[in-house]
Amino acid sequence: MKTKIAWWDKLGKPQYGGEMVLRVDRDIVNFDPYYSVFLSQIFWAWMEPLTKNDWTADPGVIDYKRLFRPNQHRKGQLAESWDFPEPGTFVVHLRKGIHWQDIPPVNGREFVADDVVYHYHRLYGLDSDITPSPHHVSLPEFKQLISVTAADKYTVVFKWKVSNPEYIMQSLLAPHPGQVFEAREAVEKWGDVSDWHHAIGTGPFILKDFVSGSSATVIRNPNYWDTDERYPQNKLPYVDTVKFTIIPDDNEALSAMRAGKVDLISPVSFKIARELQKTNPEILQIPIPFRQTISLDPRIDKAPFNDIRVRKAMQLAIDLPAIAKDYYLGTVEPYPTAFVNNLSPNTKEMKGWGFPYQEWPQDLKDEFAYNPKAAKKLLAEAGYPGGFKTNIVADNAGDMELLQIIKTYLVGVGIDMEIRPMDSVSWYDYVLLGHKHDQMSQRCEAAQGHSYDPIRMLHGLQVGHPTHQMIDDPICDSFYTRCLAATKLEDIVSIYREANEYMARQHYSISLLKPNSYALCQPWLKGYSGQFGTIMMYTVLSFDLARFWIDQDLKKNMGH
Repeated sequence: MKTKIAWWDKLGKPQYGGEMVLRVDRDIVNFDPYYSVFLSQIFWAWMEPLTKNDWTADPGVIDYKRLFRPNQHRKGQLAESWDFPEPGTFVVHLRKGIHWQDIPPVNGREFVADDVVYHYHRLYGLDSDITPSPHHVSLPEFKQLISVTAADKYTVVFKWKVSNPEYIMQSLLAPHPGQVFEAREAVEKWGDVSDWHHAIGTGPFILKDFVSGSSATVIRNPNYWDTDERYPQNKLPYVDTVKFTIIPDDNEALSAMRAGKVDLISPVSFKIARELQKTNPEILQIPIPFRQTISLDPRIDKAPFNDIRVRKAMQLAIDLPAIAKDYYLGTVEPYPTAFVNNLSPNTKEMKGWGFPYQEWPQDLKDEFAYNPKAAKKLLAEAGYPGGFKTNIVADNAGDMELLQIIKTYLVGVGIDMEIRPMDSVSWYDYVLLGHKHDQMSQRCEAAQGHSYDPIRMLHGLQVGHPTHQMIDDPICDSFYTRCLAATKLEDIVSIYREANEYMARQHYSISLLKPNSYALCQPWLKGYSGQFGTIMMYTVLSFDLARFWIDQDLKKNMGH
C-alpha cells in the first residue's frame, strides 16, 4: 500500500537540540499578564493559553500571518474541548495530566480548573476580593462576562450576559496577553510575577536569564506535556534554548543576521528586505501583512477633527496611489481600507468580514481620491481657509519616513503637522492610558484595516476603551450592540458589512496604506513560514517556538 505523503514532509525531519536566536527590537518590560497589555512581552514562552493553532493546517488554507484565528481552525491546548450547553454558557474541559513547571512554590503540581478561575478573577475581579487589573478590566468584551467557576477539577464554566457564541469565542480565545495563566502560589508569595525570577508556567520553556536591554534566555522544560501534531511520537520542544536578543537598531540587527548570529528578524520594512536581497540572497524573506492599515488617528472629540469636513479634507490631501508607487515601489495595493482588513476579496482569514475597495460605490471612492483642490474647499467651509497647525504622537518603532511624506502632502493644503515621536512604552502611557494627546496619534487599534478578531474590534469604538479615539457615536455603539444580540454568523457578518461602510464614510481615521513587512529567516530555521508578524506578538511563543527546529547540519555546512 502506498504511503500518503503529508504536505509538511517536504520540510524535512525535525531535529532536536541547538539554540534559536530571535531579534527583539525593544526592551522587555514586564513578565506578568496582569500588567502587560500592549507592552513588550515574552511570558507566552512559559505560560500557555486554552487554545492553539492547527499545526497540520495547510498554509494555502490558513497561514496564521494575521491575528484573527477563525474558530474552525482553533485547537485545544490547555483545553481539551469546549461546548455551549445553553445560550451564554461556555464550558471548557481541561486536559488532564498537565503540570506546572517544577519550580517553587508550585513544585510541579497539576494544572486544574481552579487555576483558570483564579486567573480570570485576578484580571477582572469577578465575585471576589481580588483587585482587578486596571489594564484588563476596562476592556468592554469582558464587561459581558458574569462569572467563571470550576464545576469540577477539570471543568470551567464561563457565564456571559450575551448568548452570541461567535462573540464569546472571539473574546475568550483570541490571542491576547490576558489569555495565559500564571501560578496562584507565585502571586500570593511575591505579590505579582513582574520579576523575571518568579516566572513559572506550564509551557515548553523555562525562563533562565534576563538582562534588561540585552537579552532573555529560555531553556527546554524537560517535563513539558505536548507533542508535535505532525509527528505525534515527538515530544516538544525541539530546541534546547531560545535566546531573545534585544537589538533596537536595524543596522546592528542586520549585521548580526549576515553573520549568522540571529536566526529570525521580524518585522523589517520592504526597503530593508530589498537591500538585503542584493547582498544576502541566501537569507529567506517572507512577506508579513501589517496587522492594520497605517493611519492617522485623530481625537474625534477635539477641534478641528470633530468636523467631518476636516477629516475628509485630510484624506483628499494624500495621494495614496503615488505613495504606493514611489515610496512602496509597487509592493502594496494602492487602496484605502474600511474597518476590516480586506483589500482583496480573496483575503483568506478575513474573507466575508470586510468591505473590499473593489466593492465600494463610486461616491465613496471619490472621498478617498487625491484631490487637493476639493480638500482646500472643505477646509474653508469648515472655517479653516488658511489651514491649521496640528501634531501627531507616534510610536517611534513605526515608519517615521512615511510620516514625513504625509506631512508634506498636508502642508500642500495648509495643514502643518508636527511629528512627535515617543518610545513604545512612553507612547502607551501617554496615548492609550493617559489620553494626553490632544490632536492625533498613530497605531490606534480602533483604526482602519485591522486583522484582529472582528467582533472584538468593534469594542474599540466604545467610550472608555483603552484604545478609544474618543468617538461618541450612537450608530457605532449600535453595531456592537447588534452583534452581541445576534446568534447566527450570517447575521453578524451582515452587520459588520454595514459597519465597514459606515466607518469608511465617517473618516474616523485617515487611511493610508497597508504594506507588507518582511520576516528575515535563516535557511536552517525550519517550521517557520511567517506565522507571526513580530517576535513580540504574544500569540506564538509557547506554541510555534516549541515546534520550530534548527537544521544543524545545514547551519554547519553554511559556515556557522
